[in-house]
Amino acid sequence: MAKGSKFVIYAALLGNGAIAVTKFAASVFTGSSAMLTEAIHSVVDTGNQGLLLWGLRRARQPADSRFPFGHGREIYFWSFVVAIMIFGVGAGVSIFEGIKHLLHPREITSPTVNYIVLGAALLFEGVAWWIALKAFRHAKGKAGYLEAVQKGKDPTLFVVLFEDSAAMAGLIVAFLGIYLGQVTGWMWLDGAASVVIGLILATVALWLAFETKGLLIGESARVGVRDQVRSLVSGADGVVNVHELLTLQMGPESILVVVSLDFADRLTAAKVENTVAGMRDRIRREVAGVSRVFIQVEPVPAPARLSDTPGGTGSS
Repeated sequence: MAKGSKFVIYAALLGNGAIAVTKFAASVFTGSSAMLTEAIHSVVDTGNQGLLLWGLRRARQPADSRFPFGHGREIYFWSFVVAIMIFGVGAGVSIFEGIKHLLHPREITSPTVNYIVLGAALLFEGVAWWIALKAFRHAKGKAGYLEAVQKGKDPTLFVVLFEDSAAMAGLIVAFLGIYLGQVTGWMWLDGAASVVIGLILATVALWLAFETKGLLIGESARVGVRDQVRSLVSGADGVVNVHELLTLQMGPESILVVVSLDFADRLTAAKVENTVAGMRDRIRREVAGVSRVFIQVEPVPAPARLSDTPGGTGSS
């Protein structure tokens, strides 16, 4: 999935970088507020893709004494930073520019240039959006789109998809603002389009921040992963009860598993040790994404606490 994520990000990075330069040139030539807003939007998107690539690189660093569980969750941090950038820079500047042109509207010169640039941008953004959508569809499997976003553990896929979707919507709004302003003579429509683009970006940013917050704080693994681990543990020879099963998503492809269980009294200490070692190896080998496994043998249930056990209050 990491390779797929990087390909999606690189595609969006190249497309947005080229489009940003073209939009800035068009905004300077025509004086369009909506076009300037779109140029800023593309610059922000380009920077965001750079941040995601940096996050993926940092997440691959091995564990060390300071970070014994690795750096996998760095990608969650940088995805959250991307949401802040979209909200603070993209939406903030767009709304500011829009309000400024609403208060002081001015006529757009050579609107045909804007139409050409917007058409080319729509084409390039469309290609990047389609690549991101295909990758997201492949990653989500049979789950619904909303469910896949809510339960997804690789935020780079839906971050890029959200960005590209917002970009497509922004291009359509910019086109309508420029065209309707030209047809009606209401030059303030260009500024209004900038405000609408800013509101679209703000909405996307807030949604991204909400979806990445849980991953940043520490979500459990998917239900299917937890069920698979539980099945392997409870089916081991001599296991009487699984008191507690905790999982923590340490990165898109890294899961920490903690199990507390009880063995039958008939088993010797050596047998318990061998069973635990085999159980640990089997979980790592058969459950995709599991990188660390801790198994604790307890004769009696531990005090009630947050867990992934049935009836618990753990996150899904």
